[in-house]
Amino acid sequence: MNNTKYIIHQGQYFYIYFRYDPAIIGVIKSSFPEYKYEVARKRWKVPARFRIEVERFAYANGFIFGLPVEEEKTFDVPELPELAIDIPLKMPMYPYQKTGVAFNIAKQRTIIGDKPGLGKTVQSIATIIAGDAFPCLIICPSGLKENWKREWHKWSDKKAMILEDRIKTTFPRYWEHAMADVFIVNYESLTKYFVQQLPKRIKGEPWTVKDVVFKDKNVQLFKSVVVDESHRCKSFSTRQTKLTKGICAGKEYILLCTGTPVVNKPIDLVPQLGIINQLRIFGGYEQFIKRYCGGPNNASNLNELNCILKANCFYQRTKEEVLKDLPSKVRQIVYCNITTRKEYLEAEKNLKRYLEQFEKADDARVQRAMQAEIMVQMGVLKRISALGKLQEVFDYVDDILESGEKMVLFIHLKDVAQAVKSRYPGAVMVTGQENAEQKQHSVDSFQKDPNVKLIICSIKAAGVGITLTAASNVGFVEQSWTAADQEQCEDRCHRIGQKNSVNAIYFLGKNTIDEYIYSIINKKRNIAAKVTGNEELIEVSVIDNLINLFNQKVA
Repeated sequence: MNNTKYIIHQGQYFYIYFRYDPAIIGVIKSSFPEYKYEVARKRWKVPARFRIEVERFAYANGFIFGLPVEEEKTFDVPELPELAIDIPLKMPMYPYQKTGVAFNIAKQRTIIGDKPGLGKTVQSIATIIAGDAFPCLIICPSGLKENWKREWHKWSDKKAMILEDRIKTTFPRYWEHAMADVFIVNYESLTKYFVQQLPKRIKGEPWTVKDVVFKDKNVQLFKSVVVDESHRCKSFSTRQTKLTKGICAGKEYILLCTGTPVVNKPIDLVPQLGIINQLRIFGGYEQFIKRYCGGPNNASNLNELNCILKANCFYQRTKEEVLKDLPSKVRQIVYCNITTRKEYLEAEKNLKRYLEQFEKADDARVQRAMQAEIMVQMGVLKRISALGKLQEVFDYVDDILESGEKMVLFIHLKDVAQAVKSRYPGAVMVTGQENAEQKQHSVDSFQKDPNVKLIICSIKAAGVGITLTAASNVGFVEQSWTAADQEQCEDRCHRIGQKNSVNAIYFLGKNTIDEYIYSIINKKRNIAAKVTGNEELIEVSVIDNLINLFNQKVA
């Protein structure tokens, strides 16, 4: 190492390293109100609250922050293994997903880091089934609980259930009586279901997992744990990271899912590696910090880090790497809980009352007139759902943007567009509010500027005539009434020049009109494709089907 004088910041302290030099020792003693020499580790220790004094000392005496960076070596990254067993799933996996599952089976405690849209969920499900690691606990953000439940039922015959207050103390019995195999909980509810007592907080004194009294019966029930969006466990100082680590301890399978395992620097990996008990392969916490968090950017020996991770506990593929395995377009449903449920239910009651009058009308002309009003009231339901699901939409969009990918987000209503723009002020827009020159500028910026990650588009204003192939992720906050409109929006990205598989994501309010519309349109789309072989050219009205559905609810 060229520089043997360096300072490392860990937690509440700065640690100063240098070869014995009486002059520097004298400067330390005169520079800091508090210090201590640790004989065993041959380092000086200064509280972190003296950051300014430490920075002045470093500048004046030629110290660097972080471990001195060695010249990077090159390493051969091992290939993922082939899957040698059959796993009973309802649908086949793609070849690259199978190699991911084979790696998980071999290592058992891994970070699945595939980029968004490549199927981290199904790889987790297949791994747990292959290992017969039931019961399984899924820890995920609140907005993804319903999606995990539906994915388990979509891919397997296993019974999945979401933990809720009514079964807070009795959920283990569902496993004992073969009523559930998989249990799903959000980060914020870990204390409720798995903790007997949290440590009493003493101001300024941190607590660790060892200080928590867990509900042993509930924690020990599980053979496996899947942690979704694990990058949210970004610090050992947070409660959710500590509790997640404690619940995962000793499990046969621990799978972490995240498309952005390193949000800023290698230190982001430390809590996740701790959860899967893989810090040991790096020599422990302190050795990891010294080896991989050095240099001016707190990042060092990255080739070595990448190789060790991929050899032992981590893999990540991009769409470009697995393009040969993917279809040209994939549709994905994300179910969202809405925050406007009370308002939605009131509007739904109004619609039902109107539908009762509609059914009693025996004059065709009256029915046609009333049908227009029904469309208006259904539009109200769509608006309430759209505004109510925005927070969960934002959480999903954040993950895609943080992974470095671009996204097109389709909306319909002006106030929904404004809410999205307020959340992402750097986004560009193509809606009915911009003139032709402004729209073209937005498209050009999105296509050519790597810093413009998000474009907000109106279904009507941007559904035809523009190319947005800089993105392969298309999200729908709101839906059109027809399959053709939505196909045209998807195809803004799915055009000549697109080098990736396009992932079309439909954000549907749970138990709202969104689900009805998507279901009807999808059925009509499939019928159209079978009859004509060209589903894009078929427009199908859904109003009659929606009236029938709401009438069934009234009955």
